[in-house]
Amino acid sequence: MPAKLDHTIVHSTDRFVAARFLTDLLDAPEAKPNGPFAAVPLGNGVTIDYADSVVTPDRIVFQHLAMLVSEEEFDGIFERIGKAELPYWAGPGHRGRNEINHRLGGRGVYVDDPDGVAIEFLTRTEGEA
Repeated sequence: MPAKLDHTIVHSTDRFVAARFLTDLLDAPEAKPNGPFAAVPLGNGVTIDYADSVVTPDRIVFQHLAMLVSEEEFDGIFERIGKAELPYWAGPGHRGRNEINHRLGGRGVYVDDPDGVAIEFLTRTEGEA
């Protein structure tokens, strides 16, 4: 049987602030405490577990989360990005400021959370192309 991802840990300066940033964009329920983590459950049973980093904010290493969402969910997320006046990009590394991408015939956008974690929302993935 192939392995299935159960959870991933994202380091942050404040686990609940970082988790709330994501749940606000997804219009999802607030994260739940799970031991030392703020757990954000996703639709496929995977959780994003935010942890308070044991290093200083300038030492948090680059992290990237990619969320596959429906076209309707993308519309809502993009609307919330606009309402929050968040900077966004079409590509990784802050390429294409204030643009979205149309890779694989879908749409995608990147935003940074308060700790600089790159969060990508996309409507199509390689497995579907």
